[in-house]
Amino acid sequence: MHNELQTEHHYRKVRLKGRWNFSQALSVNIGKFVILTTLICAVSSNRPPRFAIDGQSEIVLRLKESPETKVGSLIYTLKGYDPDNDPLTFGKRNSHDSEIIRIENTGGNEAKVYLAKELDRESQDEYAIVLTLTDSHYSDHNYVTQSFLLLVEDINDNSPIFLPYQNAIEIPEGTEPTVISTLEATDADEGAYGQVVYYLQELDGDNDVFSISTHQGKGVLRLQKELDYETKSLYQLRVLAVDRANQGPVNTGTAAILVKVKDIEDQPPEFVEVQAVARIAEDAPVGTRVLRVRAIDGDRGVNNPIAYSLEANDLFDIDRHTGVVYTLTELDREEQAEQVNGAHILRITASELSAGGQSAPSTVRTEVTVIVSDVNDEIPTFGETVYRCEINENAQTNTPLGFIDEDVQNFVFDHDEGNNGTFRLFLDPPNDLFEIVPELAVNEANFMLRVKNSKSLDFEQFVEVNFTIFAREIDEPSRYSSAHVQIFIRDQNDNYPEFTQTIYNASVLENSELGTIITKVEATDVDSGDFGSMGIRYTNLRGGIAHLLHLNPITGVITIKQTGSTAFDREIISRHYLTVEAIDNIGQGNRNTAQIIVDVQDVNDNAPTFLQRQYETKLLENKNEFETPLQVEARDLDLNGTENSQITYEIVEGLYRLNFTINPRSGLVQPLHHFDYEDLVESSNRRHLREANVGMREIDLLIRARDSGIPMLSTVVPVLIYVQDVNDNPPIFQKSFYAKTVPEDLPGGSSILQVLAIDRDGSSPNNAVVYRIQMGASDKFIINSESGIISVAQGANLDPDLTDNKQTLYTLTVLALDGGLGNSQLMNTATVNISIQDVNNKLPVLGEMSQVKIMENTPVGVSVYRLKATDLDENCILRYKLNTDHCEARNEEGGLIKLSEYDYLGAFELDPIEGNLKVVKLLDREKVEHIKLAITVEDLAAAKGKQVVEGFLSIQVLDENDNNPKFKQPFYRQSITENSINGVMIANVLAYDLDKNRTITYTLEVNPIYRNLIHLDAQTGEIVVANKIDHEQHQWLNFSVRATDSGQPPRSSLVEVYVTVLDENDNNPYFIGGSKNYTISENAPLGTRVATIQAADADAGDFGKITFLMDRLSSQGKFTIDADTGVLTVADRLDRETKNSYNLVIEAWDNYQFGFLAGESRNAFKQVFISILDENDNAPEVSLPTTCVLITEYHELHERIASIVAKDADDPSTPNGRLDFAITQGNKDGLFELRQLDDWNAHIFASKTLRNRYGNYSLTITTRDLGVPSNVVQSTLDICVADYNDHAPVFVRPLHNTTVRIPENATVGTMILQVYANDADMGQNALVRYRLKPDPLGSYKMFDLHSSTGELLLKEPLNREKQKIHEIRIEAYDQGLPTSLSSDLDLSIYVRNVNDYEPQFITNEIHVNFTEHSDPGAERIKLPDTIDKDQLDLDDPDETPSQVCYFIVQGNEDGYFHLDPETHVLTVHRELDRELLANYTLHVKATENCGNASLPPGGQRRRMGIEISNGLSGYLHNPLKSTGYNRYQHSRQLRELPNDEDYEPEVLSSYENYENSGEEREEEPPTAALVDRPNANGDSTIIKVHVRVLDINDNPPRFRSKIFTGGITTNADFGLKFMRVEAFDADEGLNGKIGYYQVGDIRQTLSEGLENVRKAPFLVDAETGDVQLNFDPQKGMKGYFDFMVLANDTLGMRDVAHVFIYLLREDQKVRFVFRLQPDELRSRVGTFRDTLGNITESIVNIDEIKVHENKDGSVDKTKTDLYMHLVEREDNSIYEVTDVLKLIDTHIESLDELFKDLNVLDTQPAAEAQLLTAGPTKGPVFVWLIFTNLFMATLLVVTLALCASQRNGYRRQLRAAKVNILRGHSSMSMQQSHEPATRVPNTNKHSVQGSNPIWLKGYENEWFKTIEETVSVSGHDSLDDNFLAVTGGGSGGGTQDIHETLKGTAKLFNNTNDLNRHFNLYNQIDKLTNNAQILARKLETTEL
Repeated sequence: MHNELQTEHHYRKVRLKGRWNFSQALSVNIGKFVILTTLICAVSSNRPPRFAIDGQSEIVLRLKESPETKVGSLIYTLKGYDPDNDPLTFGKRNSHDSEIIRIENTGGNEAKVYLAKELDRESQDEYAIVLTLTDSHYSDHNYVTQSFLLLVEDINDNSPIFLPYQNAIEIPEGTEPTVISTLEATDADEGAYGQVVYYLQELDGDNDVFSISTHQGKGVLRLQKELDYETKSLYQLRVLAVDRANQGPVNTGTAAILVKVKDIEDQPPEFVEVQAVARIAEDAPVGTRVLRVRAIDGDRGVNNPIAYSLEANDLFDIDRHTGVVYTLTELDREEQAEQVNGAHILRITASELSAGGQSAPSTVRTEVTVIVSDVNDEIPTFGETVYRCEINENAQTNTPLGFIDEDVQNFVFDHDEGNNGTFRLFLDPPNDLFEIVPELAVNEANFMLRVKNSKSLDFEQFVEVNFTIFAREIDEPSRYSSAHVQIFIRDQNDNYPEFTQTIYNASVLENSELGTIITKVEATDVDSGDFGSMGIRYTNLRGGIAHLLHLNPITGVITIKQTGSTAFDREIISRHYLTVEAIDNIGQGNRNTAQIIVDVQDVNDNAPTFLQRQYETKLLENKNEFETPLQVEARDLDLNGTENSQITYEIVEGLYRLNFTINPRSGLVQPLHHFDYEDLVESSNRRHLREANVGMREIDLLIRARDSGIPMLSTVVPVLIYVQDVNDNPPIFQKSFYAKTVPEDLPGGSSILQVLAIDRDGSSPNNAVVYRIQMGASDKFIINSESGIISVAQGANLDPDLTDNKQTLYTLTVLALDGGLGNSQLMNTATVNISIQDVNNKLPVLGEMSQVKIMENTPVGVSVYRLKATDLDENCILRYKLNTDHCEARNEEGGLIKLSEYDYLGAFELDPIEGNLKVVKLLDREKVEHIKLAITVEDLAAAKGKQVVEGFLSIQVLDENDNNPKFKQPFYRQSITENSINGVMIANVLAYDLDKNRTITYTLEVNPIYRNLIHLDAQTGEIVVANKIDHEQHQWLNFSVRATDSGQPPRSSLVEVYVTVLDENDNNPYFIGGSKNYTISENAPLGTRVATIQAADADAGDFGKITFLMDRLSSQGKFTIDADTGVLTVADRLDRETKNSYNLVIEAWDNYQFGFLAGESRNAFKQVFISILDENDNAPEVSLPTTCVLITEYHELHERIASIVAKDADDPSTPNGRLDFAITQGNKDGLFELRQLDDWNAHIFASKTLRNRYGNYSLTITTRDLGVPSNVVQSTLDICVADYNDHAPVFVRPLHNTTVRIPENATVGTMILQVYANDADMGQNALVRYRLKPDPLGSYKMFDLHSSTGELLLKEPLNREKQKIHEIRIEAYDQGLPTSLSSDLDLSIYVRNVNDYEPQFITNEIHVNFTEHSDPGAERIKLPDTIDKDQLDLDDPDETPSQVCYFIVQGNEDGYFHLDPETHVLTVHRELDRELLANYTLHVKATENCGNASLPPGGQRRRMGIEISNGLSGYLHNPLKSTGYNRYQHSRQLRELPNDEDYEPEVLSSYENYENSGEEREEEPPTAALVDRPNANGDSTIIKVHVRVLDINDNPPRFRSKIFTGGITTNADFGLKFMRVEAFDADEGLNGKIGYYQVGDIRQTLSEGLENVRKAPFLVDAETGDVQLNFDPQKGMKGYFDFMVLANDTLGMRDVAHVFIYLLREDQKVRFVFRLQPDELRSRVGTFRDTLGNITESIVNIDEIKVHENKDGSVDKTKTDLYMHLVEREDNSIYEVTDVLKLIDTHIESLDELFKDLNVLDTQPAAEAQLLTAGPTKGPVFVWLIFTNLFMATLLVVTLALCASQRNGYRRQLRAAKVNILRGHSSMSMQQSHEPATRVPNTNKHSVQGSNPIWLKGYENEWFKTIEETVSVSGHDSLDDNFLAVTGGGSGGGTQDIHETLKGTAKLFNNTNDLNRHFNLYNQIDKLTNNAQILARKLETTEL
C-alpha cells in the first residue's frame, strides 16, 4: 500500500481541483488561530496535541482504483503527540468525501486508516478529508484538524466503445483506392489506457483489399485496390479498436462493416449454352435447324440483351436473336471445300446491347463444329486398271515390287465416311508368292505389292505371274473394283557351277613329255545366259605342280607345260593334289571348287640299295646262332608291291659260304652248324686281327640284292662274321674256408693269411686269376689281387668300439676271377673268418649338432631335435641337460634377450635320458629369432672322475607367414564424378605386415568389366581412373583389393573399396515411342486415363528423374499429366460440342525440382493429338447452391431463399429445351414453396414462418424437359435454418484414450483414422472443424488432420526405433458466432514393427560340389536358410514371417547355375567342365523383395494394417490375422551341407547344425545367437557359395614332350635313376593318376660293347616315370638307345613318347656354374636347355644339378653346378668337351643374354672340375703335390711383385666388388632403388674367371656396371679395409684369435643397418669355433 507523505508544493496544483479556494482556507486558518490563542490564554495548563507529519502541511495519499485496491485495505497509519502526554483520539470531519475511509484508534498516539468504499477513477479521482485530533481535556467540539488528500490512480478497466458509424457501404467495382469511411471509438480510461489504435480484420481473408489507419484518434478505412464484382461482390469487415496499454490486459472494441460491390458494365458476354458439335445428314433439306447457342451478359448486375452473328459462310446462317444455326443450301460431305472429313467449323460472335440500343464494345466469340453425316454413295476405285511389275528371283520376304510404267497411280480411294469408306484389298486368285498391303484401308490408301514367300520365287520354275487385285467394301461386298497385275521375274545368278565330279583322279607316267594330257574337268550351271553353263570359266589351278601344268579356261583340259622337274619323279613324290575353280558370269560370278588327284606311275629306274656299307656280327664258338641276328636289308625306291621293288638276296662269295644260309626275301643270314674256335683257318690278316682282338677269328662273305624289274638291277655288300672264343673254366680255390684271430691293436699293413686259386683255361686272359674281397672287409682288410695275401688296411683301426655294432668277427668273402669279359667271366668264392678282441677305454662323444631350424608356432609336444651322444664303452649311462648359464638368444635385430624379458628356455624341454628336445611352449619369432642352447652330456658310469662333454645347439626360429597383411582402414569408401579424366586419384590403399615378408603387392579382385576402368599400382596401392567411367553404366564400382605378402605360402587379406560414381546431367530426356493419336469419350469421368507418356533419361538420380509438364494453353485445363508417372488423365469435363480435339504439348524435364530454376535441367517436347468422341446425352443442367443455404429461423416470408437456374443444350424453342421445376421430396410440412419465373428460372421461398423450426432441410428439386420422353434431373437443395450457438462439439468416434496401431513402414499420406464429432446446434453453429493441438514432444508434427473431414493422415515417416508411441490431442471446434466452442480428444498412436532388417545368413560362405558333365538339374543343393532380426523383435504376436527369396548377384555371369528364388535349391543350368574351370564362387543375395510375379499365393509380405484397440471396428485395412505365433518356432533354421561321401545328387540335401556343434548352441534359442553373429564381408544378406566341380575321367594323359633325351656315363652305377619322362593329365585325383610303361623293344644304334646286355637295359618306374639303369655300363661302351614309353590313366586313356638315351664318357660332360640356388635353377633349367639347344643346333641333355663345391672342397650354397652333354642332331654322336666349348664360344653373342639372365659364372669340363674339387690323397701323389705347391708359392711371390705397380689402378674396382657382399637392404641400398637384388658373399663381379679386373674381361653383366656406377667407398673406412682386419689374424691364435675375429666381424656388422636379415652370425659360430680362418675365407671377394 502506498503510504508516503508528499511535499505541499508538489500537490498544490492538484488541489485546485477541490471545492475550496485559497481565500476560504486562509480565513479558516485565521479563525483557528484566534480560537487557539484564546484557549491557550484561558487554560494555560493544557497544551493541544499535534499531528506527526514531519513538517508537512498536508497528508497526500495515492491509490489504484478498485479492484486493484480492495475495500477494507489498510491504506495509512496516523501518528500524533501531546506535550502533556495525554491520550489522543483521531477522527474525521463528516463530509461526502469522508465516507471513503474508516479510522480505527489503536490507543496511544496512533490510528489506522482503512478504505471503506470502492474507488472508481472514472466517477471521482480525488477525495479531500479533514482529520481531527483531540486529547481528553478537549471538549467534543474542540479538536486539532489536519488536511488529508486521497488521489485515485487509473487502471485499464474500460474497453473502447465505437461511436455510431455506417455499417453498410456500397462501392462501385473499378473504384480507385480511396477513403471509404471514418470510425471513432472512445475509452473512459486515461493516458495510454484511454488511447485507441484501429486494426482491420477481414473475415474472408482478403486483408490486402482494405486497410485502416489511426489518425487523431479516429480510424480511417481505405480501399487499397480496385474491386471486381464478378470476383467477389460482398466483403465482411471487422474493425478492432485496441487501447494502448503497455502493461496488464489490453481491451478491444469491435465494429462490423458490410461492403457491397456495385456491378458496372465492364465484362463481355459469356456463352452459357454452346453445343460444341452438331451432326446433320448430307441430304438434309435447306433450312434445317442445326444447333443453338446462348450467351448472357458477363455483368451479373446489369444483364443486357445479346445479339448473335456468324462469320461469312455459304452453307449455314444464325438467327440474330435466338442463336439458332440453320442450313442455307444443300450439303455434300465429299466436297472438300471449307471442311475436313465433313466437319465445318462455324465462328459465332455474341455482342452485348446496351440499354440505349447501342452495341456495347465488348463481344465474345466461340466455335462450333457441324459434322455432315455421310451417305454411302461411292465405291472403291483403283488409280490404274493394269499394273505391270518386276522382281528379282529370290528377293527377300517383304521386298516391294517395282512398277515398270512411269507415274503409276498405285492407290485406291473411297471418300465415304466410316464403314462406308472402309474397304478390303486382296488378290484373286490367292497365291503364296505375293501379298498386297494394307489389307484394310479407309477412304484412301497407297497400296504396295510385296514378296510373301521368297523361297518359291525361282526364275528357273517360272518367269511371269498374273493375277487380279480387288478392293471391296466391308459392309456392302457388292461394291468393289479390280485391277490386273502382271509380274515379270528377273533371273539372278543364284546357282553355283557344279563339277561333274567332286574329285578327279588322274595318272601320269614319271618322266612324261611336254603336252601330255593329265585330265579334263567339266562343270555345269542351271542359270541362264552368262549366269549359266555358257559363262563358266576354269581358272585358279592350285597345287604343288600347278606351275608345271596348263589349264584351258574354256575346255578345262589340263596338260604338262614344263618337264624335267623332280615333281614327276615318283620316288620323290608319288601323288599330287590340285584344286581348280569354275566361275560363272564369264569368270566374274559364283564359283565352285573341285579337287584333282594326280598319281605318278612308277618306272624301274632305281637299283636296290643296302642300308649299310658293310654288315658285321659275332658268333660264339659252339653256338648255332649269331650273338645278334644278322639280317641284311636293301631298299628299292621304285613302287612298293611291284616287280620293280621286289628284292631277292643270295650269297655269292666266301670261303665258308656253304656253311651259311640266307633267306632270299628277308635277308636273314644263319649258320648251318656251330663252329670250333680252334678249327678255324688262320691267315696273315687273321693273325693281325688276333693281335688286335685276342680270341677273335674272321669269316668273309659277299651278299647280292637284285630286283625283278625289266631290266633287272642289283647291288652287293660285304659281310664280316667274328668267331669268338668262350671262357668255360672257372678258377678253383685250394681251400673253401680260412680262419684267423688277431688283436684289435694290430697295426695297418700287417699280413694275416694268404688264399690261392688256379684257372685251367689255356688262353689269356681267360686263365688269368685276380683276387678281390667281395664283402665283409668293412674297409679294415685288403687283399693283394695277384698274390691273394690278406692284410690290415693302412690306417685301419680294428677296435670294435669304433665299428658299428662293436663288430668282433669279420667274415670275408673272397672272389677269384678269371680274365673273362662281361657275363663270360667266371669266378669262385672262399670264406675267411677274422676274430677281433675288444678294449674298453673311451669317453662319451657328443655328435656334431647341426643348426636346427624350426618354425614359429610349432605345436607343443613336437620333437624338434634328438641329441645323440655315444660312448664306446660297453656299459655307459648317459644323461643330458641344459646349461642355462651358457645359453643365449637374440631377436631379429641381433639384440640379446634376457630371460626376464622372454623365457625362451621355458619353450623347450630336454629328455635327460632319450635326449629328445621338445617344444613345450609356442615360439614367437617376432620376439626371438636365434637361440643357442648349451647341452651337457655326462657318463654316470665313469670309473674315474666326471666324464662330461658340452656342445652348443643353434636354433633358428623361422618365420612363419602367420600374419596377414593388415590394411590401415577396414574399408575404403570414395566417390568420383563420372567422366573424370584418366589418372584422377580414387583412393590409396595401404597395408602393413608384421612378418618378415614385408614386401606387399596389391592386386585387384574386380569384375572384369571394371578392370579396364581403374588401375591399381601394385606397389603403392594407388587406385586411379584408367578409362572413362559412365554413371549410366556403372553407378558404383565395388571391388576388392588384395594385399599379398612375399611369404611362402603367401598370405593375403582383402579390403573392400566402395566407389560411388557421381552422376552428371549429361543426357537429354527422350520420349519412348513415336507420335500417337488418342481418342476419348466426351463423357469420360474425371481422372480417366487417356494415355501414359513414357520418357527416359540415361542419367540417374535427380538427373535421370523425369518430370512431365503440359502446356496449359494447349490443354485448356481439360487434361492434366502426372508429373512423375506421365499418366495423362482427364482433368475437367469434356464436351465435344465445345471442342472436338486437342493438340497437347508435353514437356519432359530432368532434374526439374533442383535444377530448373538454376538452368541445370534438360528437356524434350512431344505433341499428343487427342480426339473427343461425341455422345448424344444432353440433359437439363440445373444450377443450385452447392452448399447449404444458410438462413435464420427469423427469415421473412417474402425474402427469396434460393434461385434455381437451369439450361438444356437442346433447342430452347422446342419442348426439348423448355424446363419444368417442382419440389418432389423434403417438403413434408410444406415449409417451402417453388415459384417458377420462366422456362429456365425459379425461386424458393418460405411458405410459413420458420420460428423454432431450425435444422437442415434437403429439398429434392425435379427438373424435367418437356420432350418425349423427357429427361429428368433431380437436384438437392440444402437449406440450413440456423439457431444460436450454445452446444460444444462432442466426439462420437473414436472414444477417448483410444490406441491406434500403425505399421512402421506406413507411407506418408496414409489415412490412420477419421474422427467425428457431433454438435447439438444447427447450421453454421453445428459445423465442426478439426485441428491438432501442439504437444511437448512434438508428436503433432508427424501427422496431418483434415479440418473438414477429420481424416488423420501420416505427414512424416515413422521410426519405431526413435519413438514407439505418439500421444496427440485433437480439437473439434464449431463455426458458431460470436463465440466458437470446442472439445478435445486424446489419442495414442502405437508404431508397429515391420521389416526394417533384411534376412541374414549366419555364415559367410559354404562349399558345395557338382559333378562335371552331369545333366543340368540332375544334382540339386539346397542352400542354408536365413534368420530375420525383425522376427526376433516382434512386439505383436499376430505378425507372420515374410517370404525370403534367393538371387545370384555375382559369379553366374556365364549362366552355369540356376537358383530357385523360393525353394533355395541350386542346380546346374549348363554343363560344367572341371578342366575349363574347377571352382566357382557365387554371391547369393537373400531378400524379401521377391517381386509380385515370383511370390506364391499367400507368400507376399504382410499387408499394412492399422488397428484401433478400443473395440470399435478392428482393422481399417483388414490385415492378416494369426494366433499363437511363436517367434522362435517360425525362425528359419540353418542347415548344413552333406559330406562328399554321402552326397546323393538326386536328393535334396538338408542343413543341420552348420559348422557349429550342438553342445555350444543348446543354452540359447536357435536364432538369438545367430542374429548377432557378425559377417566378415560386411553384408550379412549375401553368402559366398564356393562350388567345386568334381572330376570325371574325361581327359587322356599327355606327355610334356613327344621326345625325351638323356645320357648316362660308362661309370654310372647299376640302378641309377638318371632321367624322368613326365606326362600330365588334366583330370585330378585317381582320374589323373598316370602309369608309365615301356612298350616295344629297346633298340641300340651305333653301339659298341653292348653285346652282353641281354635283358632290358632300362626300366621305367610305373608311378613316377623315372628311367632306371638296368645294366652295368663299362668303359668302351658306345651308342645310344631309343624306345617308346606309354602313359595311361586308370580308365585306359593313353599317350606315347619317344625316349633317346646316349652312352657317354665322364669326360664328355660340361659343367656350368650358376649364381642361383638349386631350386631356382631347376625351375628355369628347361628354358636354359631349350635356348642353348636352339642356338647351338644340338640336343642338350641335363645330367646332374648339385650345389657348387669350391676348390678347397667347401660347399657354396649360393652357386649351383649343372652337368650336361651335347649330342649332334644329325648322327646322334656325343660332342667332346672341347667341341662344346668351341660351340659356345662361337655363339657367345647369342648366348650372352641367356647367360646374363641366369647368372652363368663359369663353363668348364666336368672332369677338370672334379679334379679341382677332389680331396688330397696320401702317398707319392701327396708328396708330389707338396713340392708343386712350394714351386707355385715361389712363382706367386714373383707374380705379386710384377703386379704391385698396377695395384692402385685396380684398387677401387676391388673395393666396389667387395662392397656388395653385405649391403643387403642397408640404408645405402634402400636409397638406390635401381640396384640389383642383395648378393651374398662370393657373388660379386670379380669372383669368377674372365671377369676379374686383374684378368682379361670375359664379359660383363649389366648389374655389375650398375654397382660400379653407384657405389662409392671413402678412405680407410671402406669395407675391404674391414675385411683385411678380419682375415689378418693368422691360423694359430686359438680362442683369443676367435675373439679377435668376432670383434672384427662385429665392427663390420656395425656398418650395416640390417645385417641379420640376410647374414646370420650365429649360423657360423660352430664353424668359427673349429677354424677362425673359415670366416676369413668366406668373406673374401676375389678368388685369384
